Amino acid sequence: MRKPDSLALPLTLAAVTLAGCATASLDLAPPAPDRPWQPETTASGEFVPGAASKPTPATRPADYTLPANTALASVPPPAALDTTHDYTLPELIDLAESANPVTRIAWNDARNAALAAGIARSSYLPYISAAAMGGYQNGHSTTSTALGPLGASSSTHGAVSVLSLQWLLFDFGERAGLVDATEQASIAANIAFTAAHQKIIHDVSLAFYRYQAARARAGTVQQAMRNADAVLAAARARYQRGIGTVVEVAQATQNRAQTNLAMVQAQGAETDAYLALVTAIGISPLSRPRIAEMPVRALSPAMRSSIEQIVENAIARRPDVLAAYAVERASQAKVKAAEAGFMPKVFLSAFTSYASGSSGITAIPPVGQQPPTVNLSGFRYGGSVFLGVTVPIYDGGLRSAVLAQARNDADSASARLTRAKEESVRQVVVSQSALESSLAAYDAARALAEAAQTTYDAAFAAYSRGVGSVTEANLAQSQLLLARNASADAYSGALAAAATLALTTGTIGSARE
Repeated sequence: MRKPDSLALPLTLAAVTLAGCATASLDLAPPAPDRPWQPETTASGEFVPGAASKPTPATRPADYTLPANTALASVPPPAALDTTHDYTLPELIDLAESANPVTRIAWNDARNAALAAGIARSSYLPYISAAAMGGYQNGHSTTSTALGPLGASSSTHGAVSVLSLQWLLFDFGERAGLVDATEQASIAANIAFTAAHQKIIHDVSLAFYRYQAARARAGTVQQAMRNADAVLAAARARYQRGIGTVVEVAQATQNRAQTNLAMVQAQGAETDAYLALVTAIGISPLSRPRIAEMPVRALSPAMRSSIEQIVENAIARRPDVLAAYAVERASQAKVKAAEAGFMPKVFLSAFTSYASGSSGITAIPPVGQQPPTVNLSGFRYGGSVFLGVTVPIYDGGLRSAVLAQARNDADSASARLTRAKEESVRQVVVSQSALESSLAAYDAARALAEAAQTTYDAAFAAYSRGVGSVTEANLAQSQLLLARNASADAYSGALAAAATLALTTGTIGSARE
């Protein structure tokens, strides 16, 4: 009767030891909130998983830098580009669609959604499994006799193999609802794939237009620098002939210095815009593609379309609206599947088995996909076929909760579709208004540049002949620089606004553009 007590102490010690194993993992975390984490690393600098943080002496200054992993010290190679070719915007877009990781991620998401639809369809097919196992059984029995206890030992061994089939024949549309939901989800993923490409086209286009504007500004400043040099040369010539003053030369020199500063700033802005374009393409920053000059062409009158017509077309083809509609359809299909969960199910189950040796078991233990429970005692061969019906009666409200969730999701999906339509209208109206403003700004800036050029030519000619003043010449030169920059920015802004409008209407990826 005292034997169980002898096991109390070992069991207690084992429980304490096992309980301490979980909390012992705290040494994987930093030792204190104000002390750095010092990980164990391999020779190459890779972190050792499961290793405790190395203690840091309190007297040593805190070092919150991490060890370098030499395996990660590799820079992605630059894209294979033609260094002698000037890439146009369509070519840059093609490069971005093939090199940008965003497109591959969206493609994999679409493929996974398609595979999910295939998994749902596979539920219509029977499930066939095979199981095989060998075993050894040993037993010992003791019997009391007149001569004392008599013991006997026995052992058997053998193998059992089973081939089973499980097939759900009819479920009142539950699987059909799930298949429909996954197929609608696949459509939504494909729409997201298209939307990812449209966004890349938009981002590359905007970055391209900004770079062209920065390049135009740099060229304008270079022309302004030549104008400033001409004014300074005229001021010095007038001073040498005795009709100019030191103040005029100083003012012309100051104007040239200001123009030189503007040129340095414009060159820096051009470099920043170039790197932004490379980033939008999605290639390595070490890549140095040559960018073709964008010819200045008249803006198409088609940019000034009717806002009502634009809105109607946008609602019908915008990716977010189409995706929201697909999600709504998927949610409605899940409601049907949840409702079918309350209905009976008709199934077919069959198995065949073979037992060798002298083994006899009542059931095969479940391993992974559990085979059917079969009785193999006393039979070498066995087989059964069952056709049955399962009727759900009580599950603690699980199916009701699932159905309520599905209906809530369907209601939310309908609200999101309505919201997507309203948001699409708002974005189209805003984009159309921005385009109208950009076109008006471009017309005004172009007229201003033409007038500023005329003013500068007249002011410089007058000053060179000794009629005008250097102040008027410097002012005209500065105003000409501002007008040309404004014209370049307005032209780029109009193109960018047109690209944004195309994105909001879902037509930016059109082959006609």
